[in-house]
This record gives sequence, structure tokens and C-alpha cells, in this order.
Amino acid sequence: MSLKNILIASVAATATLATTAQAETTLKISHYLPAVHGIHTDFIVPWAEQVTECTGGEVQFEIFPAGSQLGNVARQQEQVMAGVVDIAHGLHGIPRGRFPRTSLIDMPFLTNDAGAASYALWELLPTHLAEEYDGLKVLALHAHNGGLLHTNEKKVETMKDMDGLRIRTPSPAVSEMLSALGADPQGLPPGEVYESLQRGVIDGTVFPWDPVKSFGLNEVLNYHLDLGAYTVSFFYIMNQRSYDSLSAEAQACVDQASGAELVGKFGDWWSEWDVPGRQDAIDAGHEITQLSPEERARWREALQPMMDSYLASVKDEGIDNGVEIYQAMQEKIAEFEAAQD
Repeated sequence: MSLKNILIASVAATATLATTAQAETTLKISHYLPAVHGIHTDFIVPWAEQVTECTGGEVQFEIFPAGSQLGNVARQQEQVMAGVVDIAHGLHGIPRGRFPRTSLIDMPFLTNDAGAASYALWELLPTHLAEEYDGLKVLALHAHNGGLLHTNEKKVETMKDMDGLRIRTPSPAVSEMLSALGADPQGLPPGEVYESLQRGVIDGTVFPWDPVKSFGLNEVLNYHLDLGAYTVSFFYIMNQRSYDSLSAEAQACVDQASGAELVGKFGDWWSEWDVPGRQDAIDAGHEITQLSPEERARWREALQPMMDSYLASVKDEGIDNGVEIYQAMQEKIAEFEAAQD
């Protein structure tokens, strides 16, 4: 299906729900992932449909995924702030430095569970993170499951194997982690990873399984090391003026579709989204390696100075309570995990 048809289908999916009312407002949603990704198919399109149905057609949506003029990963936040789009889903770590408090969730070995990280982010939004979202209505904060190290030519099993490898990185914290492990982190948007691997510009990337599938990366990869050493966080935000311009009834519909209930879905969603990417790698005959407990302990020990240094460095960005935020994240993650037992 062409990009044009995908966009038309996305809009039509919401428009068909408004059969008895003339739409009064059309809001633009942008994100940076392919329209085949679960973020688009299972989250954003159904979210838009829910709001449209709830408002009786008063609010409808036009969705712009990767490949559209509004699908640049580095511009999602600024597009919302400027009112170019009304709502956006994006990565906290791209571009670097805009969400230093929230991005502490990306620290190594904090959690590898999308549900736990997402819960911690949402719980800490009002008390520790809110000032990073001035002018924005935060609809959801979430994270993905623990990422893996994927390489094309070299199998990685130990820290020594990381020496000099050029690895695509998604966030500042993960960049620091890779550097501490001996690799050479390369900041690249997800959509550029395939070509960069194909051309030999990078040797590998860190991703959970789901973007490996949605970006077709198993075609240019051969080895996968299941690290479970980090996660990466995302925002789903709305321009505050766009939200304020809606009727009270429409605002209630947006609120009903968003918030804690929405955030609570990402753990199960991500586990589902990871399955096809892993299966494709198995079907292709790739080698999938689990980081051994002994090697994991070595990595954790080697990364401790990096984690201490990273927490100290956020002070340079004007954050005096970085350690407090990090500890609060640890506590919320533990609270979530205890509730699952």
C-alpha cells in the first residue's frame, strides 16, 4: 500500500465513525514510525477512533507517520510546540537534551520491562517531570521492553567483543552506556539504520525486537545479543492551545482515551510487538545469544562509574535533583514489580 493510501486509510478509519455528525475540528497527529508498526496500528489509529466516536464526530484526525512530511523523528516535539501538528508521538532522546529528567529512565539496568518503566514515568510526571512539558498536554509517557544489540558481521558475547564497534544509539544515556562498554555510539534516526548497515557505515544497532521487524532490519543483520540492559522512553503530547480550543465534552473524550489507562497498555503491547521480529530472525537462521549471568554482572560493574557520572552530569543541564528522580524511578519500578507478584 502506498504512503498516500495509508494516510487516506488512517483518516477514513476515524471518519467512518462519524456518520451522524459533521466534523467541527480536524487535528493532526504525527509520529516517526512506519504505518505498519504497532504504535500506529494498535495505539494511535484506535486512540483517534475512540476520541472521534466519543465526540460524535466533533473531533477527527489526520495521521502523518514516517515517510510523510511531518514524520521526522527529530521534529516531533517542536512541531507540537509550534502548532504545526496538534499531537505527536516521539522519542525523548532525539534530539538530545530536551527531556533530561524524563530520560533518566533510559539508564542501564534500571529496568527492561516496558510496563514498569511506563508506570514509573506516568506516576512521576506531576511530581518530578512536569516542567519539561510546559505548553503541552501530556497524553501518555511510556517506554519499550529491554533492548538488544543487533550486529551484521560480528557476533557479540562479551564486553571485549564491543571494542570499536560502531553502534547506532537512541538516547544520551544509551550513548554513554555504549561508550563505557568500548563501542563507538552513532546517533541516527531509526529510519536511517537499514541503509547505514547495508553500506557499512555502522556495525550494529540497539533496538527491541519490534522496530527490527517494522524497519526490515533482519535483512541486514545476522547476530542478536539479548542484553535486557536498557530501555528507551517516548512521549505522546498535545499542544495545550489545541486542547484548550476543544469543547469541554471533547476534552473529556481526549482525557478518557489517555492517561493512566492508556499508559498501562504498553507493557502487553510491547511484548506482542516484539514477537514477529524475533521470529523473523529465527526463520532467517540468525544467531540469538543471551547475555550470561556472569557477563551481565561484569557489564553492570563496568557501567557503574558511567551511571554515577551521568547522574552527576545532569546538574550541568540545570537539574539539581537528578539523583532524587533516579531513586524515585527505582522505587516506582519496584512498586510496579511487587504488584505483579
